[in-house]
Amino acid sequence: MSEVAGYFIDWDTKLRSTDHPGKGHHCEIDRASRYVAVKDKYGSMIHEATFYPSLEAVAKAGIKSQLVDESGNPI
Repeated sequence: MSEVAGYFIDWDTKLRSTDHPGKGHHCEIDRASRYVAVKDKYGSMIHEATFYPSLEAVAKAGIKSQLVDESGNPI
C-alpha cells in the first residue's frame, strides 16, 4: 500500500481518503499520473479513480462530493 495520502471519488460518487478506502480495501497510488487503483484483500482491482493530493485540489477541480469515512458515513 502506498504511503501517499490523498483523496479519490469512490464507486458511490463519495469522496474518500486513500488511507482509508473502506470495506477492507487498499489503494495503490501513482502520484505522477494522478491515478488510484482500489484493490480488495486478494489484490483484485475493484475501482479506478483520479488521485487528488488535497481537499483543495478536489475543490479546484470543481468537484462537490461528500467526504465519508471508511464505513461510508459522512464526515
